[in-house]
Amino acid sequence: MSMERGMKIPARFQLIVMCFFAVVICYMDRVNISVTILEMVKEFGLNEKQKGWVLSSVYLGYVISMSIGGILADKYGGKIVLGWGLLLWSIFTMLTPFFAHHGFFFLILIRVLMGLGEGITFPAWHSMYARWIPFNERTRAIAITNTGIATGTIIALVGAVIIMNTYSWEWVFYSFGGIGIIWFVVWNKYTTSNPEDHLTISEEELHLIKTEAPASSRAEKLPLKKLVSNLPFIAICVASFCNGWVLFFFISYLPSIIEADISMGGLGISIESNIYILLITVPAVVGVVTLIFGGILGDHLIKKGYKVINVRKSVNSIGFFGSAILLLIMSIQDTPAGLIICLCLVNTCSGICAGGFNVNHADIGPKYTGSLFGISGAMGILAAIINPIVAGTILYETNSYLLLYYINCIILLFGGFFYLFFASADKQFE
Repeated sequence: MSMERGMKIPARFQLIVMCFFAVVICYMDRVNISVTILEMVKEFGLNEKQKGWVLSSVYLGYVISMSIGGILADKYGGKIVLGWGLLLWSIFTMLTPFFAHHGFFFLILIRVLMGLGEGITFPAWHSMYARWIPFNERTRAIAITNTGIATGTIIALVGAVIIMNTYSWEWVFYSFGGIGIIWFVVWNKYTTSNPEDHLTISEEELHLIKTEAPASSRAEKLPLKKLVSNLPFIAICVASFCNGWVLFFFISYLPSIIEADISMGGLGISIESNIYILLITVPAVVGVVTLIFGGILGDHLIKKGYKVINVRKSVNSIGFFGSAILLLIMSIQDTPAGLIICLCLVNTCSGICAGGFNVNHADIGPKYTGSLFGISGAMGILAAIINPIVAGTILYETNSYLLLYYINCIILLFGGFFYLFFASADKQFE
């Protein structure tokens, strides 16, 4: 596709498309282990505790680079940070089979290294959006980009099964990593960190961005002392942790839940069956549609004159409290139809939540958006580190998923109430 001067597609829309694909690739490479681990467990003789550590290990690296990535993106520009991060993790993805065949320690090591590359993804593009996307378009732009989570998850959970059945689990990593390298070439050629540096942007679009984007300058120094005592920012961090706990539980364990015996709280369905594909794709497609709707809804309500903080808290409450109730209902489902319906409704609540905590960073500190997102997002990744280890231990001891559902419900309720009481849309950091 040509992106030469004179192209009618606005430059900021080109950026959104490229960032969307970055998120898709991020989740393809992160989630594929949830499928390949089923074969790796058999081949390498891993138990549930070891399986939990493998699923968790990517986030050990992720949590380190997420905070650093946001600060670097705010200071030096998101193009360099996101581009090179994606290239590195794609290379590590392709090296995963080599490391896995050399032992459990080396498998953990390569997953940690891959996480170091992936951690910069979200803070980097959030930092760019604060400088590229006009305020009234921000929620929908972020929502559209975040649909890459569901899209990448579908591709990973379905595509990995097809590749494994056709070739082997090793080829999942080779093919997914190769896609990232192709993306890097296009990204490096056509994107810029700041709109004024873009070669094909029109004067009208540049004027719109410069007058209406939340941030127009690079951050100098992050006020760390103020961060640790700022309740609105802490509310974002708590919501991020609680959301991450539940999100990454299903990313890590949904294929295992589907395949597990009914006595464990699973469905006893082979991942090679058509029902498995339906269980993965239908809720994810619903999630994509409702996430876009949630982004449009958030922007629309703000444009209609509703207070920003009321919009943030209202949609966030629907996402957290609605999902908590539905997870409780999901714990008693023992049919594919019941599980699909519950997952679709959970994803609907999550989609409506698009204008909640996840876009609150640019309200409270526009020019620090990447840094704030990196730090709060690291809380979500901390949950992703702890969750598979806790889940693996509980499964090892109880051989049941039911307790895990109840824990997820409690965590969502806590996160929803904390955000409801302490969140703010007033600028906290100048």
